[in-house]
Amino acid sequence: MRVISWNVNGIRAACKKGFAAWLDASGADVVGIQESRADELPDEVRLPGWHSVLTAGQRKGYSGVALFSRRPWSSLETELAPEFDVEGRLQIATFQKAVDGGTRDLVVANGYFPNGNGLERDNSRIPYKLAFYNAVFDRLEARRQGGAAILVMGDFNTAHEAIDLARPKDNVKTSGFTPEERAELDRWLKNGWVDTFRAAHPGQPGHYSWWSQRGGARAKNVGWRIDYVLASEAAARCVERAFIDNDVLGSDHCPIGVELR
Repeated sequence: MRVISWNVNGIRAACKKGFAAWLDASGADVVGIQESRADELPDEVRLPGWHSVLTAGQRKGYSGVALFSRRPWSSLETELAPEFDVEGRLQIATFQKAVDGGTRDLVVANGYFPNGNGLERDNSRIPYKLAFYNAVFDRLEARRQGGAAILVMGDFNTAHEAIDLARPKDNVKTSGFTPEERAELDRWLKNGWVDTFRAAHPGQPGHYSWWSQRGGARAKNVGWRIDYVLASEAAARCVERAFIDNDVLGSDHCPIGVELR
């Protein structure tokens, strides 16, 4: 099973850059996108053989997540709390597979975690961002402790360690790399969640998933790794490969994902 996450920075813009062709050729079973910035999915991505659902925010052209899957989900949750639901930031899909006369579930949470910058780039949205992190954690933690196989994927808008961005010393006061944001990711990992890419590529610098659109940052690989697939212990045991497809263009982010047994 191949699961991919991608912040497309606008699904309509992404479609003009070949998103539909990429999706159909991706080899993925499940694709979660973030920052869809649309009220409905374009016709171009309503492809045969795919199930799809968009969760939009109330503000037009802002936020939003969407899920594409080759198989139907058995349940889908999109409500977390009113202050987050108005921005359309979360989908939690459960997929069931028949195994030995019973069923086995895989839970896939597709999240667009808030940016903490604020309108004045004064880090004023960090409390809101951390509250979202906490709410998602609380929603999933009991299931993780119960042994559920869970993937939490998406744009987390935080680089965890200095190795996860090109210029850590210049960004210690920038939202996405402040101590309190990094500490929240620490909390997830200390509670048993696994950063699948870092587990597969320990100590390897230069792997990023987002680049500024200014100053030729992508060509110079001056980026940040802020997109993740976190796995519960049960799901992590099934991960055979974790990857960043930084050669895929069409957004300021690139696709990331995992392959599971």
